[in-house]
Amino acid sequence: MKKRFLSASLLTAVLLLAGCGAQATTEGAASSSAPASNGGQAAKKIIVGTGTQFPNICFIDKDGKLTGYDVELVKEIDKRLPEYEFELKTMEFKNLLLSLETKKIDFIAHQMEVNEERQKKFLYNDEAYNIFPNKIVVHKDNNDVRSIADLKGKKLIATATSNAAALAEKYNKEHGNPIQIVYTGAGEDTNVQVKTGRVDALISTQFAIDYLNKSADAQLKTVGETLSNSKVYFILRKDEGELKGRIDEALKAIKADGTLAKLSKQWLGDDYTVEK
Repeated sequence: MKKRFLSASLLTAVLLLAGCGAQATTEGAASSSAPASNGGQAAKKIIVGTGTQFPNICFIDKDGKLTGYDVELVKEIDKRLPEYEFELKTMEFKNLLLSLETKKIDFIAHQMEVNEERQKKFLYNDEAYNIFPNKIVVHKDNNDVRSIADLKGKKLIATATSNAAALAEKYNKEHGNPIQIVYTGAGEDTNVQVKTGRVDALISTQFAIDYLNKSADAQLKTVGETLSNSKVYFILRKDEGELKGRIDEALKAIKADGTLAKLSKQWLGDDYTVEK
């Protein structure tokens, strides 16, 4: 039997048609479908936590469909693991790790980078599926800020618990807290805060800024040296060693046959599966 991929985006589309708009959260919602099979045995359902607010990564498109690089990669992995049936469940970024810890989801697909706090509690898979350079981002007309050092006494906005926040916090700790970090929730328009001058900068990568400039006239630019070449992984609970191993096997195959590079070029505009 051909395995059917489940996605909460189906419910999102219904909500959109009902007039709820693309910003409606699908947290806690999941669509239903007949169980897939694997050699006569029912496939094990795996709930994959992701979001709807990361441009080109996991977002709701103009047709109300959940899509993006991470979403389509999860679908590709699902095709190659017949013993599992993946179902995407969308929620706010800040709730992903807690949902994983409390077993509401089985792994996270949301460009998750490694940090010490996460490593203590969770399990990363071995194969990175994206490597992107983080840089300081400012308004296109801002010529005063050319590097992170120029943010002394200025405001930088970052999503709470994100690696952008961790990078800013690390810099502050090492340099006497020169930057005023403004914390925000995932999905809030940080680019608008920079565009309107309410804050001076944020931390992001070129592909996200290119998308925002094109789709929302964000009027942003990246400046300075690369702060980190961030490798991103899926995050699982520490007792999910078997699932982790199978995901890594599928990722290796997806890399080897060129599918991963193709997905990266399609969604991110370049091959971010190799270090720049």
